[in-house]
Amino acid sequence: MGDSLGLQAEALSPGTIRRRWKGRWNQGFLFNYGMVSDDTEHTVMLCRALMKYPKDARAFQKEFASSLRWWLLGGPAGIGLATLKSIIRLWAGISPQRSGVYSAGNGPAMRIAAVGIFFADDPESLREYVLAATCLTHRDPKAVTGAMAIALTAAHRARFVLGRETASFPSIQELAGIDPGDTEWQRLMEAVQSSMEKNDSLQEFACSLGLSKGVSGYMYHTVPVCLYALFRHAGDFKTGLEALLNLGGDTDTTGAIYSALAGMSGNIPENWSGHIKDFPISIPFLEKHAFWLARASESGEPVIPGGFPWWGVPFRNAFFFLVVLAHCFRRIIPC
Repeated sequence: MGDSLGLQAEALSPGTIRRRWKGRWNQGFLFNYGMVSDDTEHTVMLCRALMKYPKDARAFQKEFASSLRWWLLGGPAGIGLATLKSIIRLWAGISPQRSGVYSAGNGPAMRIAAVGIFFADDPESLREYVLAATCLTHRDPKAVTGAMAIALTAAHRARFVLGRETASFPSIQELAGIDPGDTEWQRLMEAVQSSMEKNDSLQEFACSLGLSKGVSGYMYHTVPVCLYALFRHAGDFKTGLEALLNLGGDTDTTGAIYSALAGMSGNIPENWSGHIKDFPISIPFLEKHAFWLARASESGEPVIPGGFPWWGVPFRNAFFFLVVLAHCFRRIIPC
């Protein structure tokens, strides 16, 4: 949901966002409505592969790779460079095990929360599927670490919501332990801990990482900021998402990651979720996939999802691109 709200402000600076929205966030990508971005599209493709192959990570990876190939043919208006290169490599015949490129972009983190929820009580499978989903497009160890942090947080949140955890979030020590040998990751987790102890605002934390002009698509910028927003605004979905979007930068992806984690507790404003109008990925479409995924998780058996209307994707993407162009022209106009 967060990506639909953040789309309208993607790549804008915090100052521009303050002048244009004045802290009042509503759907506005298409008049008073929102559309989903590649963040949600990737999540849907991942979930469809996951429910079909809940016990075979290699088959899951192949299915996800196949969906990404067809997704690219639909002409998406937004796609990360690493993801683009990886899908081209897939079309060139390179196997999903070797198609990923060396990049630490945030693409894997934007789609991975579902894996954490699905394998909330199975850490071994969680790690195996995170690696399969991440290395398909991104092979930098930092991409794996960031995706693992989001998946582990999602798993912990799922157990908490179901009453199997007393703490609502994993500890900083648990997150730091994902890669003890990565000094940059250790420094970032120490920064999160320090800012929490000082009760810093999200903006203050982002500025301490050098992100005063917006959150970039670098994994080690996106993930710590999203985690801090979750910790700092525990239980207050609306305030946390607004604070995160106010930082600017890659707002659709930061919004998507935060919403996937914080949204498990509910409290999502109806005027946000109820104003998403898109095809084929509508709210009823997402609810249906959530039901199928839950059934696969509970039974441990494959669930074959209903057909995906790929035929309509190019037309939808052409319309989406026109809306993006309209926003580009709008940004030329002085505030």
